[in-house]
Amino acid sequence: MLIIFDCDGVLVDSEIIANRVLAAHLSRFGYPVTAAESRAQFLGRTIPGVIKMVQDAGVELPEDFEATLRARDVEAFKNDLKPVPGIAETLIHLQDIEKCVASSGSPDKIRSNLQTTGLIQHFDGRMFSAVDVDKPKPAPDLFFLAAARMNVAPSACVVIEDTALGIEAAKRAGMRAIAYIGASHRSPADAGPLRKAGADIVIDDMTQLPSVLKSA
Repeated sequence: MLIIFDCDGVLVDSEIIANRVLAAHLSRFGYPVTAAESRAQFLGRTIPGVIKMVQDAGVELPEDFEATLRARDVEAFKNDLKPVPGIAETLIHLQDIEKCVASSGSPDKIRSNLQTTGLIQHFDGRMFSAVDVDKPKPAPDLFFLAAARMNVAPSACVVIEDTALGIEAAKRAGMRAIAYIGASHRSPADAGPLRKAGADIVIDDMTQLPSVLKSA
């Protein structure tokens, strides 16, 4: 078995912070949006994908938009980022099972966030980003890449995701999908849409994961 973790909202409780920063940055350049609206529109998407959506809506963004956004993210995460509740304990329980990260974030962001939260030792050298594939989630490309690099068949992989885009990508890759709704941007109301997207199981407590995997 290979466990493939998304990063934001699954390992690190970053989505509230990231969407607060993104909303402020978009608003600064003529696309007024609240943090809640940003989550609803952009959750699970790459920053280039967000930029394209905004530009398709008729708002031109500066060429350095992504770079300046990344800088603001780094500062905010340095001050406020935490691991999701229970993940450190859970990763110790799962230390004998192959695992990796496959995230829509950039490689630098993935590494920085895992270092900030003290989780990097569980994934060093086993982190895969959407920049490494042609099509981001909900395409299955990133999960296929992770499985191939880890030398594990897709049918032997279990994906832990918090977004419908990620769940859809996992199912299109022929993998089991566990939806996690325990991060601060999620609520019990999200369980239904994630099941509709294809989640095999929904959990709201990361410490449930080892027992759920035993029955998977």
